Amino acid sequence: MGNDVAESDHQVLILTEKDLLDMSDEDYMNPAQINFFRQRLNVMKRELMENAEVTGAHLRATEVAADPVDRATLEEEHALELRVRDRERKLLKKIESTLRRLDDGSYGYCEETGEPIGLKRLLARPTATLSLEAQERRENLQRVQRD
Repeated sequence: MGNDVAESDHQVLILTEKDLLDMSDEDYMNPAQINFFRQRLNVMKRELMENAEVTGAHLRATEVAADPVDRATLEEEHALELRVRDRERKLLKKIESTLRRLDDGSYGYCEETGEPIGLKRLLARPTATLSLEAQERRENLQRVQRD
């Protein structure tokens, strides 16, 4: 397994993905698993915040291009950066919401069914709020409503 790291008055195990997947179903969302996902989400949050700073600095460093083609290229690059930043902003909100679910004990359980979402799905998408089956049902319903 991983290394023991002291956290407040008790020991919390630092897990690898393999350690996590090797655990039994009875261990689902135990303190070590909660800690694993909290760390993963905090890393994602920190990376998004750093990206936001870089994007903001890049957009503030306004380049003036006399050539209309160069100006159009710069404007397109800025528009792309803003779209990416908007997606990151939305993901940041999801991460913050997910961290709150970790705190209230609802993390890892489907919002629709209350069933475990599953470690493999959470590893692939740590902000998931629905089990794979519930997500597929929702997407199928949305597809039917569009058609």
